[in-house]
Amino acid sequence: MALSMALSRAPLSRWSFRLSPLKPAPFFTFSRYSSSIQLQPNCKISSSASLPTEESMASPLQFEAPNGKKLNWKPLCLYYTQGKCTKMDDPVHVDRFNHSCSLELESNGLGLKNFRAQKFDYFLVLDLEGKVEILEFPVLLFDAKTMNVVDLFHRFVMPTKMSDQRINEYIEGKYGKIGIDGVWHDTAIAFDDVIQQFEAWLAKHHLWRKEQDGLLKDAAFVTCGNWDLKTKVPQQCVVARMKLPPYFMEWINLKDIYLNFYKRRAPGMISMMRELQIPLLGSHHVGIDDTRNIARVMQRMLLDGALLQLTARRTAGSPNNVQFLFENRI
Repeated sequence: MALSMALSRAPLSRWSFRLSPLKPAPFFTFSRYSSSIQLQPNCKISSSASLPTEESMASPLQFEAPNGKKLNWKPLCLYYTQGKCTKMDDPVHVDRFNHSCSLELESNGLGLKNFRAQKFDYFLVLDLEGKVEILEFPVLLFDAKTMNVVDLFHRFVMPTKMSDQRINEYIEGKYGKIGIDGVWHDTAIAFDDVIQQFEAWLAKHHLWRKEQDGLLKDAAFVTCGNWDLKTKVPQQCVVARMKLPPYFMEWINLKDIYLNFYKRRAPGMISMMRELQIPLLGSHHVGIDDTRNIARVMQRMLLDGALLQLTARRTAGSPNNVQFLFENRI
C-alpha cells in the first residue's frame, strides 16, 4: 500500500565530517507530577499542573510549541499503561489522564518527500530505568509505515536482591519527588514475570515466536544509547537467574543514527530534542515518558529521511561480546 494511504490511517560506509556546535533552540519541559515548569522564550503555557499522586486532580495543559501549534497535554495514567486502570468509567479521571499511546506526527515542514522505506516494519522503543536493578520496563511498538505508536508494554519491576527498607529508599529517591511511588508499589512485579508477559505481548503482535529461534520478526529494538541492552538487561538476567533472551541480541542506538545522519553529535535524548526543536513532554527519567519522547525524535528523523539500521549486535556464541556496526558512534 502506498505510504500516503498508510499515513492516512495514522493519528497521526564511512563518514567524513566536521562536528558542528549545538545551536540553542526554543525548548521547554514540564514534569507530569511537579508544579515546577521551566520555560524558554517563545513557549506559552496556559495553566499550571500539580499532581502529588497518580490519583490526584491533574489539570490538562495547553501549550504553544516552537512552531506555533497549540497542543493539549495530559499525564498518562500509569495504571492504564500496565493494564490495571479501574476508572475507565469515571469521566473525571478519563478527562484528566491520557489513556492513549498514540503520538502526533512531528512535522518537519517538508511533508513526506524525504521519507525512506525502512528495513524493519516495526521498531520497539525501549528505555529502562533503574541503576542498581531495573525498576521500569517500557516498550513502545512503533509502526515504520504509519510512523505512529500502535501499542505499548509497560511494567514496573520489583528488585529481588534488596531489602524492603532499601527498596523503599530507592523508590522514594527515584519516583517519590514526582508522585508516582505509590503506583510503583501497587503494580511492581519480578523481572522474570515481566519478561514472561513481554514475550506474550510480542507473540500477540506476531513479532516473536519461541519455536523459531527466539529472534524478533520484522522488528528491531531502538534505544537512546547502548546501556539498556548492552549492559543492564544482561545484568538483570544474571540477578534473576535466567538466560538472556535471544531477541536482546541486537539493537539500534538512535544516538549513533543521529550522529551519522545529521553529521553532528547529540549525547542524549534532551540534546536531540533541543536541536530538532521538539518539546519535551512528561518527566525525564520516567521510562514511559522517555520512550514516547524518543519515539517523537525517531518520528522526526524518519521524516527528515533517516534510515534506521542496526548499530550493535552480540557475537554469536559469545553474548558478552558486542560488535558495533557503525564506525562513528557515541
